[in-house]
Amino acid sequence: MSQEPRRPSRPTALLIPKARGGRAQRAAYLLLALCAAALYLTGEPLMPTARDLTFHFAALQIGALLKGTCYLAEEIFHLQSRHRGSFWRALSACFPLHRHGPMLLICGSAYVALLDGDKQPLSLHLSLASLCQLLILALGLHKPSAVEISEMSERSKQNVAHGLAWSYYIGYLKIVLPRVKKSMEEFSRANPNMLARRETWKLHILVPLSCDVCDDLEKADSNIQYVTDLTETTLTRAGTKKRVYKHSLYGIRDEDNKLWHCAVEYATPLQSLYAMSQDECAAFSREDRLEQAKLFYRTLEEILKGSKECAGTYRLIAYEEAGEAETHLLSREILWHLWQQCHEEYAVCEGNRPHTPSTTLNSTELNLQISESDLPQPLRSDCF
Repeated sequence: MSQEPRRPSRPTALLIPKARGGRAQRAAYLLLALCAAALYLTGEPLMPTARDLTFHFAALQIGALLKGTCYLAEEIFHLQSRHRGSFWRALSACFPLHRHGPMLLICGSAYVALLDGDKQPLSLHLSLASLCQLLILALGLHKPSAVEISEMSERSKQNVAHGLAWSYYIGYLKIVLPRVKKSMEEFSRANPNMLARRETWKLHILVPLSCDVCDDLEKADSNIQYVTDLTETTLTRAGTKKRVYKHSLYGIRDEDNKLWHCAVEYATPLQSLYAMSQDECAAFSREDRLEQAKLFYRTLEEILKGSKECAGTYRLIAYEEAGEAETHLLSREILWHLWQQCHEEYAVCEGNRPHTPSTTLNSTELNLQISESDLPQPLRSDCF
């Protein structure tokens, strides 16, 4: 396969979102500077402005305390089951006193000091502030936005995808990946012509973002043919004697009717995401499923990149089905990754030496990116 196969879906970098940066915080600093500048340009007297500012700060802290009081009214009925019978634990969970307590004390004291003969009593100001905050709570205006919820879940790693990715790695990939190359080496000795490309001796893990996992790859794409199973790994695991782990070897037929052999399988946790989106009890929409599938890929990629024993033993293949059904989308995705692995090895071995492009290589082949997750392998001439 001398030219790069057509890749039907968008590159992974466009499909999988990166972790959120600190742009929202920087935007807050910028807006803060703009507001301070606008306030300065109004030319208002300093004392009344400072008094109003401290009152607004105090009102926000009052709102936080009122919200905590509302939540505490519920939590006192769950002391045993949620807070181990400790009222202090429930109180601490509802009131972030380490943040709002000192701020309320400082702002309240500053406001009283700056009253400076205000005709309206302090109790009226506090009552109006409390009324506004309680209206916000009653109307549900305090609820975080979808972006805030998503960011909080990602930062605390409490998404469904995080649990599935870690379970998949700990319970399966960490066990089987270090043994993949040994299994392929044993198979290659018995079948020297079938696994000639050593750089593809990896487990290719399919991650369809639709989470639609097909149990039979041959039915999903007629260009994919089952060949055989690789050597089994037998372990005693979680009380099960002689639990068997194995991978299937497939032949992928390209446009030139040439077979490329590799170990391929789906990431099985995606079936759980798909099932959750089909079950009303899970309250899991298709949009939630897509977001979690992308987060699953990103989390799994980060876990595997940090795993020394799994380095160079896997290839994650994320793809998005096109709007119209495409018969050979799956085989083209796999072939594109096989082609990339061969050409990555070529680029690694060539290093920075200048060379004259071969007439059989197109411009796409000359601009290659080396995957950080794959270790360099010896150059093989049979990749071209």
